Amino acid sequence: MINPAKPIDEADLRAVLEQTEPLWGAMRGERVFLTGATGFFGAWLLESFAYCNRRLGLKAQAVALSRRPESFQAKMPHLFADGAIVLHAGDVRDFSFPDGEFGFAVHAATEASAKQLAEAPGEMLSTILTGTERTLQFAEQAGAGRVLLTSSGAVYGRQPSDVVCLPEEYAGAPDCTQVGSVYGEGKRASELMCALYAKQFGFECAIARCWAFCGPHLALDIHFAIGNFIRDVMAGGPIRIGGDGTPTRSFMYAGDLATWLWTMLFRAPSQRAFNVGSAESVSIFQLAELVRDALGSDVRIEVAKVPVEGAAVSRYVPSVERANRELGLHCTVPLRETIRRTAAWYGWTGRP
Repeated sequence: MINPAKPIDEADLRAVLEQTEPLWGAMRGERVFLTGATGFFGAWLLESFAYCNRRLGLKAQAVALSRRPESFQAKMPHLFADGAIVLHAGDVRDFSFPDGEFGFAVHAATEASAKQLAEAPGEMLSTILTGTERTLQFAEQAGAGRVLLTSSGAVYGRQPSDVVCLPEEYAGAPDCTQVGSVYGEGKRASELMCALYAKQFGFECAIARCWAFCGPHLALDIHFAIGNFIRDVMAGGPIRIGGDGTPTRSFMYAGDLATWLWTMLFRAPSQRAFNVGSAESVSIFQLAELVRDALGSDVRIEVAKVPVEGAAVSRYVPSVERANRELGLHCTVPLRETIRRTAAWYGWTGRP
């Protein structure tokens, strides 16, 4: 039996609308096709689409690709109450094309799954490459004028320890001789595919290089440290850090993510990549402290390894100056509030 997920708080959806309202006229009477619709990104895109569509009377439609549409509808029944969202059954690698024309397409499929990377890296690479090409083929046939690709900060490879926030101009890349690079290399090839299809068929393709996020719908039981720490506090502790706590990361709230992605779909220059994330750097140990304090807990923090004195710091933090400057985009929800909203959505009341 599938337990239905809670709707996203209306205040979050209203904030997305307030920041993007002038852009939605382009969607009036249009259709948008979304892959990856059943994941973390997809849940936020679909819920914010439904809200904006309803509030602005756009009479638009979103067609969402799903391998198991019945399961997704059972998980999120509130999304389908007004009929503006239609599920289309299929795998991103070989789905049948929905009938009719579409003005927009969003390719958000392929999760950054540590489990799949460890157990089936070839399948991960195949899904990324074949899924991207299939989506672009559909966009061309459907007459889509604008396509959004959700790429990744993984395209840059390892971030130099002396670069606090990595800009889009950085020319690094993953090590293509390492199996662990399949996700980043797959996303690099996907960006190139977008450029090739855009040039050949004349549509515009926006590229969002997405980093790390937190918010309602984030899984608390996989490889995301911030989700794991929230889960640990909700379970009564301790918060467990598997490494030495020194790597630095940053986290954008999912509501800001939705705002940035919709803005990019409508406005970002074709084939110009933009980092999507937060530039506020925090170490993993500091993150554990912040999660504990933000949730009003006193659980202990366990660190598995002792930091090596003088070792280079592992970083994964973007520069978002390009998005700030060229698209007027900014993070609006601080990390402490991001943690609180995520835990509250999962039912945290202050007691395990």
